[in-house]
Amino acid sequence: MAVNLKNILVVDDDGHIREVVRFALEQALFNVIEAKDGSEALALFQQYEISLIVLDITMPGIDGLDVCKQIRKLSKVPIIFLSSRDDELDKVLGLELGADDYISKPFSPRELVARIKAVFRRLAPSESTTKTVSPSIVIHGQLSLNLHKHRCEYAGQEIILTVTEFAMLSVMACSPGRVFTRDQLVDAACGEDHVISDRTVDSHIRRIRKKLASANCDLVETVYGLGYRMRDD
Repeated sequence: MAVNLKNILVVDDDGHIREVVRFALEQALFNVIEAKDGSEALALFQQYEISLIVLDITMPGIDGLDVCKQIRKLSKVPIIFLSSRDDELDKVLGLELGADDYISKPFSPRELVARIKAVFRRLAPSESTTKTVSPSIVIHGQLSLNLHKHRCEYAGQEIILTVTEFAMLSVMACSPGRVFTRDQLVDAACGEDHVISDRTVDSHIRRIRKKLASANCDLVETVYGLGYRMRDD
């Protein structure tokens, strides 16, 4: 078994795919926990300290989308969907439910490992000190982002964000008033090697706004024809 504090939960009803993913992840020094269906995945999630979930969408019984819904009620653990369905509507739906990334089958195990490492890099403490009161705290009005603890608060109320949502919001909060195109937002938050569609970016922003709105916050605004920015007022 790989010696690493990071437990990756791999959920897929195809045993061959689980075997391929396990081999790739253990070669990258991750510890792999396997589940063959949604029910087993939910049970294992309660049993182990899981750092990230690789989650198939199409499974008998409780499918990946339902697993994601239930996990998001309990945790903001990163989730990467792995699916044979390449429809963008499925991808957007997964992101709307709180997934951090999406890889279509057939896939490259090397790409999957790279995506997982990219998620963990986004979880790592940011070195940016723009608009910060310490190297790890970003304050903008009543919005507070703790980059080390991955914690977002507005007026003292905690707002639960996925890794990608937190990264995008942090980028804008560090440069209030600056307009980010969709490509710039993805590059800054996720890395230049990460390519996602405009529609997917819009889906992330829509979720961020919805969560902020629950705390009566409307700091993120659209600059039509250009992109998005954090209000600087």
